[in-house]
Amino acid sequence: MLWRAWQQLLQRRGIRFESPSLDEFNFCRTETIEDHVNGRYGLVINAAAYTDVDGCESEESLASVVNGTGVGRLADCCEKSGSKLIHYSTDYVFDGENREPYKPEQPRNPINAYGRTKALGEQLIEDSGCDYLIIRTSWLYSPWGNNFVRTIARLAAERDTLRVVDDQHGRPTSAEHLATASLQLVERGSSGIFHLTDGGECTWYDLAREIVARTGSDCQVEPCGSDEFPRPARRPAYSVLDLSESEALLGPMPNWRDNVRAVARALEA
Repeated sequence: MLWRAWQQLLQRRGIRFESPSLDEFNFCRTETIEDHVNGRYGLVINAAAYTDVDGCESEESLASVVNGTGVGRLADCCEKSGSKLIHYSTDYVFDGENREPYKPEQPRNPINAYGRTKALGEQLIEDSGCDYLIIRTSWLYSPWGNNFVRTIARLAAERDTLRVVDDQHGRPTSAEHLATASLQLVERGSSGIFHLTDGGECTWYDLAREIVARTGSDCQVEPCGSDEFPRPARRPAYSVLDLSESEALLGPMPNWRDNVRAVARALEA
């Protein structure tokens, strides 16, 4: 989702880029990292990750390579070659016990394997000494790919009723908005950890209701607790990311309802 958004953005801006295939660049094969990040690029964007949150519970070793040690090797190569690194991380590096949005500098305390592997990647980037932007985001969606917005839109057309959890709070994020805001941070010379999402916050239930409303479906959305849908990985109950530092540089983030409406229109096109 995110890399397609980046590709479209860079093409619109007339910025030259290369996008190696998995065979050419693979975090499980460190030699491919070294072959590519060798001084040819001023900016390296890592939009790759092992993102199957439940799958990480049974494949944490693999996820630790893709999200952790491989990322650390990438950061080391960026430091040696003088390339700036953009790396995407997650709200799941936090435990979800806050009652107010998490600031970038707050301690990481993940409660599942996915969060642990992403936290490892963050730590190794910080240790590398490279020039980096770690951008934490959450609840990513777009008009393409496998994501909550497309799934709910499809199910709403097939079913009369949907039950969606109403006890997990976060911020949805349009992939297109995320790519644009990320480039704006680069253009302002920003470095360090930033949080980028849509503006506002909601539960998955709130998000589902908005999606169904935008599709014009008569499907009814009903709230339920997370215990109704047991999953291998624990989810943070509250993982709202604080946007104040990003908004101080870039201005207010567009509200998630507006971005969801735009994606819903794209799905209809």
